[in-house]
Amino acid sequence: MKYSVGKIGRVFLLKFENNDILIKSLVGLAKKERIKSASIIFIGALREGDLVTGPKKPVIPPEPNKKTFKDGWEVMGLGTIFSNSSGPQIHIHASMGKKNRVLTGCVRGNSKVFLVIEAVILELKGIKANKEIDPKTGLNLLRII
Repeated sequence: MKYSVGKIGRVFLLKFENNDILIKSLVGLAKKERIKSASIIFIGALREGDLVTGPKKPVIPPEPNKKTFKDGWEVMGLGTIFSNSSGPQIHIHASMGKKNRVLTGCVRGNSKVFLVIEAVILELKGIKANKEIDPKTGLNLLRII
């Protein structure tokens, strides 16, 4: 285990509206506000999008098990923002439900908000970390410096 110690900096309260693209909107905010390290918590609903629900098999490098969802799902999730030379990197895991179905996984791509998502971003100051492509797994992983 590696770690870095820091403090909470700015706190952002966000309200995403119907059809906002969750990850694209978060990247835009992180760029505008120059957020380099942060944690995200949120509740609300997603209209449609993509989710990675783990690997197809537990091997390295993993092959993602992708699920597409549509028609509005209640959602709650956690995430992080860390930067690399390409800019802010958003990593969100969420659990979502519709009727008696539940999905849990990593939110991807152009997942769109349904009605509203309320989120809080806690900026992390003094943290020495970034995201890099890990050559072993091919994944964009956290690197603590």
